[in-house]
Amino acid sequence: MAFRASISVLAFASLFFSLCSALSPNYYDQTCPHAEMVITNAVKKAMMNDKTVPAALLRMQFHDCFIRGCDASVLLDSTKKNKAEKDGPPNISLHAFYVIDNAKMELEALCPGVVSCADILALTARDAVALSGGPTWEVPKGRKDGRISIASETRQLPAPTFNISQLQQSFSQRGLSLHDLVALSGGHTLGFSHCSSFQNRIHNFDAKHDVDPSMRLSFAASLRNVCPMHNKVKNAGATLDSTTSSFDNMYYKLLVQGKSLFSSDQALLTEGKTKGLVSSFASSKEEFERAFVKSMIKMSSITGGQEVRLNCRVVN
Repeated sequence: MAFRASISVLAFASLFFSLCSALSPNYYDQTCPHAEMVITNAVKKAMMNDKTVPAALLRMQFHDCFIRGCDASVLLDSTKKNKAEKDGPPNISLHAFYVIDNAKMELEALCPGVVSCADILALTARDAVALSGGPTWEVPKGRKDGRISIASETRQLPAPTFNISQLQQSFSQRGLSLHDLVALSGGHTLGFSHCSSFQNRIHNFDAKHDVDPSMRLSFAASLRNVCPMHNKVKNAGATLDSTTSSFDNMYYKLLVQGKSLFSSDQALLTEGKTKGLVSSFASSKEEFERAFVKSMIKMSSITGGQEVRLNCRVVN
């Protein structure tokens, strides 16, 4: 099973390493000049009714780009013959797909068959950050949508239990550096996690410790109250940082204080270069934002699609 998974990664390596030179900030200037305004308005409207939308859209972009490149394959619905990415275990909790659907519907009425679902997803992720008080940036556009979406491939997504070696391997396979790893981890400044993603750190951590010793005891105690060992509350969990609806550098500040949720967060402090970057980003919101923007553009430029889908949930 592990061997087949590694072959799968190698098979898509050319996609992960192809940073498409055809992408351009001006891609729709002539064919659909109001595309970005339509997409931003769709995000704003959704945020008025649901404060979890920004975190959902940002997470959706990561989960799309890490499987077959940024080709909107995460948006495809499962069929009788195929279980799609959105129904793979790491993606069950993804939501806010309706934001993409609403933007796509309006764009199809405005400029039919022009704006790809992959570009809509990249733009909604940017807007999710900007509308949460974070930086904005010019998104290079011109991605195409993929036709293949396989639930089992979601096993390639970096897990919250990963150590630094596993994280580095996962990111490097997609042409992303340690610097990108630390900067993109800052996306955890938005959102919420269910108990299952950090249960390993607060119960039966290892033979000598019930709780991960790298975690501040008072913080661990508060998490154990919310997430007891035999938790029966389906949606129990914790926010990823204390300012969960604001895009800021609080994630890094809490990380250096021993108040991170995931093993993969804590792992950033176990290697010299990544630990230094965490410290720098904790000290300077501006430095973090510059690095995040650069890494988001780099990650979202990993392309792999071939067409413009007319409906983001089904292939043409």
